[in-house]
Amino acid sequence: MVPAGRVSDGSTVLDHGRRANPLSPREQQITSLLADGLTGRQIACELYLSPETVRTHVRNAMVHVGARTRVHLVAIALREDLILHDRDRRTWP
Repeated sequence: MVPAGRVSDGSTVLDHGRRANPLSPREQQITSLLADGLTGRQIACELYLSPETVRTHVRNAMVHVGARTRVHLVAIALREDLILHDRDRRTWP
């Protein structure tokens, strides 16, 4: 078992050895909607946010996971299990 704490890349390791999710709940939600094929404008309408707020969350999420594009963000989020898959989404935290 890996003790909880920080590792060399700056991320946090939980007691059970998995890394903590670097995305905030809102970043997870928006990234999941991107994975569903929604545009930033559509996400803004669905979540009652401004398009600029959505862009900010996407930009922050990209920085947190080291993604170069929105597609790269979704690919990393799916590969690293950072977002709920469509079939898993019932309610948001």
